[in-house]
Amino acid sequence: MQYVSTRAASSAAASPSQPSSAQFSDILLGGLAADGGLFLPASYPQVTGAELDAWRKLSYAELAFEILKKFATDIPEADLRALTAKTYTAEVYKNARKEESAADITPLRVLEEGENGTRLVLQALSNGPTLAFKDMAMQLLGNLFEYALAKQNAELNIFGATSGDTGSAAEYAMRGKQGIRVFMLSPHKKMSAFQTAQMFSLQDPNIFNIAIEGVFDDAQDMVKAVSNDLEFKARHKIGTVNSINWARVVAQVVYYFRGYLAATTSNDQKVSFTVPSGNFGNICAGHIARMMGLPIDKLVAATNENDVLDEFFRSGVYRVRKSAETYHTSSPSMDISKASNFERFVYELVGRDSDRTRALFQKVDTHGGFDLSGKPGSDGDEFKLVANYGFKSGKSTHQDRVDTIRDVADDYGIVIDTHTADGIKVAKEHLEPGVTMIVLETALAAKFNETILEALGEDAERPDGFENIEDLPQKFVVMKPDVAAMKAYIASNTGL
Repeated sequence: MQYVSTRAASSAAASPSQPSSAQFSDILLGGLAADGGLFLPASYPQVTGAELDAWRKLSYAELAFEILKKFATDIPEADLRALTAKTYTAEVYKNARKEESAADITPLRVLEEGENGTRLVLQALSNGPTLAFKDMAMQLLGNLFEYALAKQNAELNIFGATSGDTGSAAEYAMRGKQGIRVFMLSPHKKMSAFQTAQMFSLQDPNIFNIAIEGVFDDAQDMVKAVSNDLEFKARHKIGTVNSINWARVVAQVVYYFRGYLAATTSNDQKVSFTVPSGNFGNICAGHIARMMGLPIDKLVAATNENDVLDEFFRSGVYRVRKSAETYHTSSPSMDISKASNFERFVYELVGRDSDRTRALFQKVDTHGGFDLSGKPGSDGDEFKLVANYGFKSGKSTHQDRVDTIRDVADDYGIVIDTHTADGIKVAKEHLEPGVTMIVLETALAAKFNETILEALGEDAERPDGFENIEDLPQKFVVMKPDVAAMKAYIASNTGL
């Protein structure tokens, strides 16, 4: 399996007949390509009906191995099988929901079943150590990183940004890992109290939490700026775990296959997915699964008030917001106005033309966006092709979240978090006869208790071990969004 950059010097480089030299292990520890683009396979591996039939009987760890071996062809299969077996266990995904089997890892729960064959289903993805879907990929990433670094006798300084859940998932996955340090940026005072405590209470010497005075996009821009300084990146051995990391995206592909196989009995059945979306990483994994041949009907992006993705999928206009225009909402992990992974889809949409992709995202930097609506003066007309990829979208507000949390508790007897509420609200707008709609859960409700208390008048139940997490001592520094100062901080704490 060869990988190419979305911004390769020539569009010919994206051709499977002229593959790049990058393999999975070459790009595992990094994020951006040297040209500033994102990595994708030169061509997607295809899944046959016979494989889908065989995979219905597999455990989650076995399914992860079967899918990952199609992408990580340079890792010996015995090693890859051992890594997935080590990662996806009932012990790691202890399962906070006592009524479900931990061995299922990502169990489904049917919420509604209509007479016309419509089904609304919730896929639990928050059974990992930080109670958020990010654990599904991050736990594997931690084991992959440790494996690769041991092979090379090397070190890695992970530099990333989080709007809430990526940071804690990364830190819990990397704490105590040999040869790894984590420098994690987050927007100062813009995460929930639970999310903040999960990260800042970690006292491990290889974990560095940095609260940025600004919004998530300011932190994300700093990660990109440092990653684009190739000399600094090489000298200080900088890698990333943000959703731009290809290994993380590919690990998320697995639960789309798992959800489909668990929700169907034969391969002629189609399923749609609704995905709470901010940075386009989670739903990008669904797009990849669909490109591999998984029978996905629709991929529905559910946004909050920061609706840059909803605007594009409704109009063809991609318009990033400035920091001052980014709302601080009750689903803060989606308070993102520049979707980093969106470039991967646009690359497909424009026919894998890397020159065109580079020009469009340079226009994002210079003009704040681009327009593919096909209207006079636009940058192209590819918006008309979006339907070919199954994408739809919708938007949810704070009041929608409160109402949905209350309705779900009343109707189904479960308490959902705010992001999952965005997903369910939008999913109900896209239900179709005969099609199962799976909503990907984002996190456990306890992580966003402020809104749960508002909606239900009582606190969300907390899993064992998290009862008083906000009272633990916290270790972090506050910094302005200054790239030079950030580089100096990293340098002073790496010894390199």
